[in-house]
Amino acid sequence: MESRKAERPNQKRRTRKDLLQAANRLLRQGRNPSLEEIAEEAMVSRATAYRYFPGVEALLLEAALDLSVPEAGEVFAGAPEDDPQARIQCLERSFSELIEQNEGAMRALLANSLRLADSGEEEGAAPVRQNRRSPLIEAALEPVREQFDPQALERLGKVLALFFGIEARVVFKDVLQLDDADAREVTRWALEALVEAARRR
Repeated sequence: MESRKAERPNQKRRTRKDLLQAANRLLRQGRNPSLEEIAEEAMVSRATAYRYFPGVEALLLEAALDLSVPEAGEVFAGAPEDDPQARIQCLERSFSELIEQNEGAMRALLANSLRLADSGEEEGAAPVRQNRRSPLIEAALEPVREQFDPQALERLGKVLALFFGIEARVVFKDVLQLDDADAREVTRWALEALVEAARRR
C-alpha cells in the first residue's frame, strides 16, 4: 500500500513530463498543435492533459521553456570537481542567463502555476510545476558530497532551490527593487554563505 502511494506522485510527474516532451516533438515538426493532438502524442486522454495544464497556450509556453533549460554537462563543463563553491556559482550563472532571456515567459508560467495551485484541487492532485532545478543542484553537489554531513547536504540542496528560479527574481526586482547586477551580487553572497554553513555542520 505504501509503495503504491509513493509511486503515484512519481507517475504524475512522469505524465506531466510526457506532455511537455510530446509538445516539443510536435513543435520541432513545425506544427502548432492543439491540446488534443499533444495528448494523443503523449498517449493520454484530453481530460488528463487538462488536469496538468489550463490550456494549450500554457502547455506550449512551458514546453518552449523546457527546451531552454541546459543539461548538467553544459552547465558544469570545465568546473572543478572538488570545489562546491565554484560549481554552485556555475549554476547561478546558468540560471541567471536563463531567466534574463526568458523572464516574461517565466513570469507567465509562474502565474499559471499559482492559478492551478489555488484552484481548490484536493491533496495529491497533479503537480503544477516541473522540477527542473533540483536535478541540476544534485549534479552540482554530487562530486563534492563527501565534503558535507549527509543531513547538511540534503538541507543545502533544498534551500539552494529557493535561489534558482523566477520566484527569487520576483522578490529581488519587484519587492526589493534591485537591478539585475545587485540581485546577482546578493544571490552570490547568499549562495557562498549557505555552502560554507553546510560544510561546517
